[in-house]
Amino acid sequence: MAESTQNLLKQALTYESLEMDSPMSMLMIDSVLALICKQLSCDIVFAIKSSHSNNTFSPSLDIVDTSTYKVASHSTKHFSQQNLLTQAIEQNKDLIDLVLNLSKPLHIDQQHSSATTEQEQFICQFFAQSIDKNLAISHLEITPAASVGNVSVVLIAMSLQQTTVTIDSQPQSCESFWQSVLDEHCFHLAAAFELKRLSVLLVNKEKQYQELFSHLPMACALIDVKNLVVLQNQVSQNMLKFEVGQSLFDCLRDDDHALLQDTLHIVRQGVLRQAWCEVPLKLGISTHWYKMSFCHALNSQQQLLLMVEDVTERYRLADELTFHSNHDALTGLPNRVQFEGMLDELLASDEAIPACVAFLDLDQFQVVNDLSGHQAGDELLQQVSKRLKQLVRKGDVVARLGGDEFGILMYHSDEVSSQQVAKRICQQLCEHEFTWKKVKHNVSMSIGIATFDPKAKDIYEVMSQADAACRLAKQEGRNRWHYFSSDDPQVHILYTQMVASVDITGALALNQFELFYQLIEPLNHNEVGLHMEILLRMVLEDGSFVSPAIFLPAAERYNLASRVDRWVIDNLLKWGSENLNIWRELSMVSVNLSAMSLADQKFMSWLEMRLMVEPELVDKLCFEITETAAVSQLEQATALIDLLRPLGCKLALDDFGSGFSSFAYLKTLDVDFVKIDGQFVVNVCTDRRDKAIVSAICQLGKDMDFEVIGEFVETAEIGVKLKTLGVDYAQGYAINKPCPLSTLKSGIRSPWLAVRGLDNMIYDI
Repeated sequence: MAESTQNLLKQALTYESLEMDSPMSMLMIDSVLALICKQLSCDIVFAIKSSHSNNTFSPSLDIVDTSTYKVASHSTKHFSQQNLLTQAIEQNKDLIDLVLNLSKPLHIDQQHSSATTEQEQFICQFFAQSIDKNLAISHLEITPAASVGNVSVVLIAMSLQQTTVTIDSQPQSCESFWQSVLDEHCFHLAAAFELKRLSVLLVNKEKQYQELFSHLPMACALIDVKNLVVLQNQVSQNMLKFEVGQSLFDCLRDDDHALLQDTLHIVRQGVLRQAWCEVPLKLGISTHWYKMSFCHALNSQQQLLLMVEDVTERYRLADELTFHSNHDALTGLPNRVQFEGMLDELLASDEAIPACVAFLDLDQFQVVNDLSGHQAGDELLQQVSKRLKQLVRKGDVVARLGGDEFGILMYHSDEVSSQQVAKRICQQLCEHEFTWKKVKHNVSMSIGIATFDPKAKDIYEVMSQADAACRLAKQEGRNRWHYFSSDDPQVHILYTQMVASVDITGALALNQFELFYQLIEPLNHNEVGLHMEILLRMVLEDGSFVSPAIFLPAAERYNLASRVDRWVIDNLLKWGSENLNIWRELSMVSVNLSAMSLADQKFMSWLEMRLMVEPELVDKLCFEITETAAVSQLEQATALIDLLRPLGCKLALDDFGSGFSSFAYLKTLDVDFVKIDGQFVVNVCTDRRDKAIVSAICQLGKDMDFEVIGEFVETAEIGVKLKTLGVDYAQGYAINKPCPLSTLKSGIRSPWLAVRGLDNMIYDI
């Protein structure tokens, strides 16, 4: 038996018998059944094998029956009966299910049967009815199923005799012997079939995985401990051109070896289960970027699985994005970001490289856009960009800073060489003909140049100097250049304003402004509440204040005025809401609006919405605009009046008389107050002409129903004189100097001049 069992297991594991239905497999089963017939001296032996499907992707066995059945038989005689019984068993699934689920051996002979249950009786009846009428079952033994893994086996042994022959009962020992032999063979068969099933499964899975590995859409390879390629799939062969036995490092640049080595080390040492790196590989004449991911292959050779993804397109797009982020899309020149980056590098360099920076502004560019359209303007910018690159020295950098503004960084340059470049540009561009749809346009540039100071606190210092010089060149008539010199008073003024504009932007961002107030004193009538004008101061880091005479011109020149006006109005209304008791005591609060704010529709829309949400505050507000702004933007000034009147706000004309050419616009503007320009007030006590002008304005106010305010009241005598001339209000240092709004504790007025006149004058600064 041992020899037969060993042979059985050997045959079960041989390559030739790995296929379950192979001739070798069938021969093995027949040999075992023949051995059983010989040992038991029986006529027929049946083997019923049940095994579950090898498909690992099948659903749960509890839900779907994936079992398959095989019935094999061997007979020493009664061959026709063997075939009939085998077919009958194969066709009766209910019988097979009952046999495979027997919990104990089933014995049948002519003397007795061990069938006790209805299912066992059905089995006995099936075999009794299935044999030939001339034959009778002298002995039948059925084993319980022997199950090993996914395989179950049942053995059925049978002896038949002619019905005319008297059958002696088999001794009890024969039944035990049959059971013992059948049980042992049944278990060995089940074990052999399970081993064979597992062997087939392993071989099939190996083939399956190799097939999957070969057809994966991603390049994959196995890498041994020496970093050599030992296996790769089809995609890897086509894409990477690796050779089996080739080192991964062969296609890498020397500089990338350390990165790949570190990635491999991280996985092999178990720091991470998976790690990746992105490296360029040179394949032929081109270089591609690949993402190499490594993980353990989970085999005894300690190999790594390499998965490779081509990321060349991402790197190309990243390079393209980097280019676009540093270059102007229209002209292809470096943009402001890259230009400033170059200046930063120059400033941070330890080498004191002499350099100059030029700012260039295309003259009358807006005319081209207005007459010929933006498409013509774009074409002009492209042509100018090409010409500028041709006209600068080798190594100089030309950049488009925005709109029609360009910049040039001239390395190893001084005042003489930089002005030579500027002269060449002005001469050549002036001769450049630009024609668009038969319309000719003149081309010229204004250029400002500044020496790059390596000791400057930042790059914006030299950029502001070049920009100021450029603006001066434009003011002097265009198509010329100007070199920045701190000794030039005109350039110094422009430069101071530009620096102030930078400070304004920072102050707005950091809330570094403070509101002040100055009283406007009634002269000819008594008021309970204060009438005052809101003023603005910029706060420096040391706590000192910057006069608006310095930063407001810069705000208007660099389009920041409306942002400043918004800050003033917003913070004034916040103060009013937080100090509502004081606000209610006030008589009038005047706020200045710049001409730029009048022309800014976005600002005007914001102003309307901001005032509408403060119904308790707006009726005390009076907005001041200069006479120059009102005359130059009469339509916008009228729109402001239309906006303010329904809300209960007042309107005042500031600096009245500075333009003093015509009063025609006063018929259109329905103003509440007119503030006489201070130049007519400071000498009103001694200059009869100033006195006459003030008197005329007062008479005009009476006739046109507006009140008059005199500015620059620096002495009490001026105040008294204005009162006698009919001026309604006075404002100046003689009354009070501007004070922080945060210090105002009451809105109740204390009279400045006594009603009885100069004898009882109260003077309080």
